[in-house]
Amino acid sequence: MRRVRAAVTAAPGAPFAVREADLEDPRPDEVLVRMTAAGVCHTDLGMRDAWPRRLTPMVFGHEGAGRVEAVGPEVTGVAPGDHVCLTFASCGACEQCAADQPAYCHDARARNFSGGRPDGTTPLSADGTPLRAGFFGQSSFATHAVVHARGVVKVPADLPASVAAPLGCGGQTGAGTVLNRLRPEPGSSLVVLGAGGVGLSALMAAVAVGCDPVVAVDPVASRRALATGLGAAAALAPGDGLVAALHELTGGGAHHVVDTTGRPETARQAVGALRPRGELALLGLGGEVAFDVTTLLAKGVRVHGLIEGDSDPRRFLPELIDLHRRGLFPLDRLVTTFPFEDIGAAVAAMEDGSVVKPVLTFA
Repeated sequence: MRRVRAAVTAAPGAPFAVREADLEDPRPDEVLVRMTAAGVCHTDLGMRDAWPRRLTPMVFGHEGAGRVEAVGPEVTGVAPGDHVCLTFASCGACEQCAADQPAYCHDARARNFSGGRPDGTTPLSADGTPLRAGFFGQSSFATHAVVHARGVVKVPADLPASVAAPLGCGGQTGAGTVLNRLRPEPGSSLVVLGAGGVGLSALMAAVAVGCDPVVAVDPVASRRALATGLGAAAALAPGDGLVAALHELTGGGAHHVVDTTGRPETARQAVGALRPRGELALLGLGGEVAFDVTTLLAKGVRVHGLIEGDSDPRRFLPELIDLHRRGLFPLDRLVTTFPFEDIGAAVAAMEDGSVVKPVLTFA
C-alpha cells in the first residue's frame, strides 16, 4: 500500500478535487506506474457527468504516461524503470482480442467502465473507504496507478511524456480511424468535422499518407488556424452553405469524412458532403442519428462506427511514435501542459476551446 494523490469526483458532474488516497500494490498480472503526464479528454468529462452515482466517488483519466515502479510476477515485457504509455484494458483471450481487435473486447465494459477491476474490487481507497477506479483500466488522474499488464505499452525513454500520454486514446483514435479503418489512397479527399485532439490526429494522419485535399471544419478560429498549419488545404467554420463549400473544395464531394462531434445534425451534413461511394467514420459519443436511407442507398455511402481507431496498441502506438519522430505526426503541437494540481484550469481551457489537448504533468 502506498500514499498517492488523486483527482476525485465525489458525485456525477462534480468537479475534480485532488485529495490523498491509498493505492494497493500490484497483483501478479498488474503494473504499478508513477505518472509523469496524463491527457484530459472530452470523454473524461462526458463520462464524469453521466457516471452512475452508485459508482462514486470515482477517479477518471485514461491517457496516462509514466515510469514503471513495480510489476507482478506474471508480467512480461516491461520492468521497473521503463517509460510507458497507458491505454484501454482488454482480456486478451476473447474472439476479438485473438483477432488483434482488443478495442472490441467482449469484457470491455467490466474492464474499462465498471469503476474497478472485473472482479469488482478497486485498488484505491481513502480513509478506509473504497474509491472507484479502473477507468479505461487505469484512472490516470492520480500520481500513481495500478494497471493490468495489457494496458501498458513501453515507449522510448526520450519520448516526451506530454506526447506519450495522448497517444493512449485521442491520438490512436483519430490516427487509427484513418490508418487502420479508412486506409485512404494518396490523393483522395478527406474532411474532418471537429478539430479537437481526435480530429486533428485524424487530420495529421491523413496528411501523412498523402490525402489531398484535407479539410477541417470547426467553430473555433484558433483551431482552424492550427489545422491549416498542420497541412489542411482549408479550414471552414460550420454553418449554412458548408456542404456546398465542401463539394467545391473536394471536386464533387469528399471520399472520406471523419465526424468527431457526436452531433446528429453534423453527421447528416457529413453524408451530404460525401461523393458517391464515399465513407463516413463516426467517432464522437452521442445519441441517435436519423439518416435518410434513400440517400445512403443512392450514393452507396458506407458508414463506419469505431472506437480507439481499431487499434491494437502494442502494434499501433510504436507506428505512431515512428511517424512522430519523422515529423509526420506532430502531436506535440496540440498539447498545452498544466500541473496536475491545476486540473480545474485544464478542464476549463478545454471547455472554452482555448486549448486543444490539455496534458497534466506531475512533479
